Amino acid sequence: MRLAVPKERRPGEARVAATPETVKKLRGLGLTIVVESGAGAGAAIPDAEYLAAGAELAPDPATTFADANIVFCVQAPLGPGEGEIDQLSLIPRGALLIGGLNIWSDPKRAEAYAQRGIDACAMELLPRITRAQSMDILSSQANLAGYRAVIEAAMEYPRAFPMMMTAAGTVAPAAVFVIGAGVAGLQAIATARRLGAKVSATDVRPAAKEEIKSLGATFVGVETEETKQAQTAGGYAKEMSEDFKRRQAELMAETVKKQDVIICTALTMGRAAPKIITAEMVASMKPGSVIVDIAADAGGNCVLTRPGERVVTENGVSILGWRNWPARIPVAASALYARNLLTFLTAFWDKEAKAPKLDANDEIVRGVLLTRGGAVVHPQFAPKPAEAA
Repeated sequence: MRLAVPKERRPGEARVAATPETVKKLRGLGLTIVVESGAGAGAAIPDAEYLAAGAELAPDPATTFADANIVFCVQAPLGPGEGEIDQLSLIPRGALLIGGLNIWSDPKRAEAYAQRGIDACAMELLPRITRAQSMDILSSQANLAGYRAVIEAAMEYPRAFPMMMTAAGTVAPAAVFVIGAGVAGLQAIATARRLGAKVSATDVRPAAKEEIKSLGATFVGVETEETKQAQTAGGYAKEMSEDFKRRQAELMAETVKKQDVIICTALTMGRAAPKIITAEMVASMKPGSVIVDIAADAGGNCVLTRPGERVVTENGVSILGWRNWPARIPVAASALYARNLLTFLTAFWDKEAKAPKLDANDEIVRGVLLTRGGAVVHPQFAPKPAEAA
């Protein structure tokens, strides 16, 4: 079987879906690996390293996808009108597409894959269960995003993060507030603490308080009966009531104005990011303060965030709303992402047939399988039957 690794062509994407390390292991399964020339350039992987690992190099997209049985991708392949090359039209009918397809942002992609006869696995839909942790692209990438957010905040912040005692006087530590204590938020807390900042954090989920405190940060939050059920079975935060949002906003207003740096990471699966920081809150912050909004791809947690841009407000607050934070640390992000895909394929690899065997009754397969045999099979994206008149 042939496994194709195309060059990512969506704006700002520097990652690659396979590394020389995973190419060697994929070849061990009996696969022929075809990597498009230049696919690893953004992640500092030259073509020569893929060749040394045993991959074949393809000079263009058509050659990369030719006769491919499996396609690994970081983001959804470009479709008609999305770029100079219609990658989707080049993928052979019957091929298995595995990657982060960002299906929530464009559910119509599911029907496009079905019409093309592509069996698609959207890895962002992976269930949050123990057996799937090593395949979880959202967790591996969010971890790095949380780290990178703090590093960029430190670069933007015009003062210092740690307390510094010098002969000329003492420099106070930066006050860092992390909104959302999921994977990205917890890594942001740990990184800010390592840099010497005074850290506090908030999250609506009941388990978050102890996790925040275990990292040496102070918990800030509204605790009610509602917050006890604020987490989905998949580990994501639920949409909260208007009363909770009002009480949270009052607490946030008091907290935000005392902060030097705010890291925003709050997301709800399949929905726009909750707006937590208002314009009035930003106006209350000191000049030179920094807001880093990792949730920018989903609209941002700050109402003043402009996805893809750096904004400086009238009162001198910098807001970093860069898109695709994992791609800002592409070497490490590619390494982890490639291992996630390798683990998934290996888990469902039939050694005798030397082919993937995706059992629809398996919880993991059922969670990620978007299309199969020319039909949309995922219940959340399948066409709804027409109601009887």
